[in-house]
Amino acid sequence: MQCYIVDNDDRLRLDMFLAGKIDNLSRSSVQKLIENGSVKVNGNTEKTKYKLSINDKIIVDYDEQSANIIPKIILDIIYQDDDCIVLNKPAGILTHSKGAFNPEATVATFIEDMLIDLTGERAGIVHRLDRATSGVIICAKNQNAMSWLQKQFSQRRVKKTYYAVIDGHLNPKQAIIDMPIERHPRNPKTFRTGLNGKPATTEYQVIKSGPFYDLVKLSPKTGRTHQLRVHLKQQHHPIVGDTLYDGPSADRLYLHAETLELTLPNRQRKVFNVEMPKEFNELVTEND
Repeated sequence: MQCYIVDNDDRLRLDMFLAGKIDNLSRSSVQKLIENGSVKVNGNTEKTKYKLSINDKIIVDYDEQSANIIPKIILDIIYQDDDCIVLNKPAGILTHSKGAFNPEATVATFIEDMLIDLTGERAGIVHRLDRATSGVIICAKNQNAMSWLQKQFSQRRVKKTYYAVIDGHLNPKQAIIDMPIERHPRNPKTFRTGLNGKPATTEYQVIKSGPFYDLVKLSPKTGRTHQLRVHLKQQHHPIVGDTLYDGPSADRLYLHAETLELTLPNRQRKVFNVEMPKEFNELVTEND
């Protein structure tokens, strides 16, 4: 059990105050404690957004050994200003948790202390990259920025470039895949092409060919879930490491978000880049 006395009248939110006081405890973990009734302010339970006053007495009752503590992580920051932050997301890191409380570090937990008026497990998350996909991702720091950036994506004013290593060799070497995508009725965690799906368009270009694999540049014109993975599977050339869509096993999913071009809330048009990992080229040229 821990006790804190508010010693200055800065009107901090309860969750933000405690996240700054308790080492190794993220704001998401603090919010969970508050929701569970493990935090009392002047003897009363309060909401996470409760504004503290000077001399408020806060009691936190939790066992650090058994609490669901989300570990702190450090991600590479490419760019940030008062409205947004652009990160290099490694493969293996979730963009955000999926529903139930999950004591796992994510992009969302990394940025949560930078947010002003956004809350929740997806707070600040404008778009997502799959756990296994690496590369550039942009997040919002406030509601105005969130609305502006989401509008950029919904109106297709964002240009994205990915690189993938695919099984086999695409023919032709450059083309546009225009196939609607729908959730798979027998496996709701996956998607497939289908006449009842939402429109989905991907432009591809083969950059390099090796004995077994192609290195492909991908430019999605729409942003459907698993779009690139589904489109490439439909061409009978799934991404290496994408066992969910029948790709050959590998040490990772060989899909990387290299560039992101969009207009920031400050009205500047920017292009952000995260260089493709060297193992992509190495895998393609292996056994050459």
